Amino acid sequence: MDERKHELAMAIDLRLADLWAEIFEVEPARLDPELLGWFLRAAYGQGYTDALRETRRGQLCLDLGYRVPDRTA
Repeated sequence: MDERKHELAMAIDLRLADLWAEIFEVEPARLDPELLGWFLRAAYGQGYTDALRETRRGQLCLDLGYRVPDRTA
């Protein structure tokens, strides 16, 4: 994995640390599709929350050297 992808993964993982902790507390036998769906929805919702809290639009992209996506695209 190249360095930029690794930095992006780390930044996202840090934002989802609480969710990751919950996943690792679940017994493997209980990880059914419904529970996995819940975790995916929670991660997706966390992304929206984080985006709304940014002091500047696209700050995560800017911090990591990525282009801020155009809203009209």
